[in-house]
Amino acid sequence: MTDVNGLSIAILGGTGDQGKGLARRFALAGHPVLIGSRSAQRAQEAADSIGAGATGDENAAVAARADIVIVAVPYEGHKALLESLRGELAGKIVVDCVNPLGFDKQGAYALPVEEGSAAQQAAAVLPDSRVVAAFHHVSAVLLMDPAVDKVDLDVLVLGDDREATDLVRALAEAIPGVRGVYGGRLRNAHQIEALTANIISVNRRYKAHAGLRITDI
Repeated sequence: MTDVNGLSIAILGGTGDQGKGLARRFALAGHPVLIGSRSAQRAQEAADSIGAGATGDENAAVAARADIVIVAVPYEGHKALLESLRGELAGKIVVDCVNPLGFDKQGAYALPVEEGSAAQQAAAVLPDSRVVAAFHHVSAVLLMDPAVDKVDLDVLVLGDDREATDLVRALAEAIPGVRGVYGGRLRNAHQIEALTANIISVNRRYKAHAGLRITDI
């Protein structure tokens, strides 16, 4: 497995539940974690709540400083944010975990994306970055729960750059209990993002925090 020890991780949208949960787990695993937000103050407050050496700053600042950047912003602001950070993200591995979802009285449903998926949108906006799709189905509640020592799930990792997907798979395994599994090319990210709507339905029906496990590998 690829060595990821010591790599710094920036999380754009790190003040939201998913971003903060990932930040917490990576910080506990010993990675330098930089939480990004539109507000440096809000980012630092989120970092202080996590502890474990995490720091916070504006999105552009953390994107420029980190080795790897995880995008965990709401889908509505996804494209505009990445367009504004094209320079800072050039040459970096960018991990997109954004789920384009809508909600109505019947529950969650997948939204259409012109490029095919949020990850493909990121790749189109960031031609000089190495875009990988991962961490779509990880429960923020479990990531933030100090009573949960191990998170029982596989993280599907998709991308067109083998070195980048191997690195992100190894990064996923820095979270105790998690296994990183290659899930195909970036063109297959749509169904991974859309599947989140099904998992939300499972969680609501069974009052759970469900994850996925891939068998026979």
